[in-house]
Amino acid sequence: MLGARWLATFVNYVGESTLLLADTLRWLARPGAWRAGRILRQIERIGWNSLPIVSFIALTIGMAVAYQTAYQMQKFGFGTYIYTASFSALMVFREIGPVLTGLIIAGRVGAAITAELGTMQITQQIDALRSLATDPVKYLVVPRFLALVVGLPLLTIYADVIGLAGSYIVGTTQLEIGSQLYVHMSQTLLAAKDLWTGLVKSLVFAVIIGVVSCHEGFRTRGGAEGVGRSTTWCVVIASTLIIAADAFFTAIFYFTGQ
Repeated sequence: MLGARWLATFVNYVGESTLLLADTLRWLARPGAWRAGRILRQIERIGWNSLPIVSFIALTIGMAVAYQTAYQMQKFGFGTYIYTASFSALMVFREIGPVLTGLIIAGRVGAAITAELGTMQITQQIDALRSLATDPVKYLVVPRFLALVVGLPLLTIYADVIGLAGSYIVGTTQLEIGSQLYVHMSQTLLAAKDLWTGLVKSLVFAVIIGVVSCHEGFRTRGGAEGVGRSTTWCVVIASTLIIAADAFFTAIFYFTGQ
């Protein structure tokens, strides 16, 4: 019985999330739902205000990746450490940049969206919107969803650059690789597909964060405790789905030669 109840809950959650996504896409197809002011405010909140934490984490992770890669390269003999630049750049563009940025935004922005919408739900502000013939999805979800879809890929590109800068600092100062050689080796394994595969992942992560955070906000019940519970579930579910989606798309890109 417990397993059947969990299965029913899972199916119901997936169904509600799918309907919310379909409703959001339906409104996005209507130009009248695009309100530049609200969208720009959300982009500022999601993108610009996230730059400090993204910068710090991307820089430190880029440095850590360079150290770990150099440690592994040295096992293959003298001089192989110069490939630290190549492998670090590849790891940052294909995996670390999009995944880390997605997890940061899920924890910072996704939780904030759920808390905001959850508070509106328990204070009946969303019901008030419906009473005024205003669709909550159009008014609340669409600007946040669109801001995530635009902002997260841009943040990913920024995180890629900062991550590369971190690995460059380690490579040129600690590993004593020449600046020009490091830049040249960074470009050795990189191709345009490495950038767009990371951007495809970031776009999927943005959809996941947008749908999960808004859905959890709308289904909040039980006062302040319910807001906290929904916020926690938002971060847990979104982070889990991001990791699962990353594994899925990495496998697809591998088997399709991308």
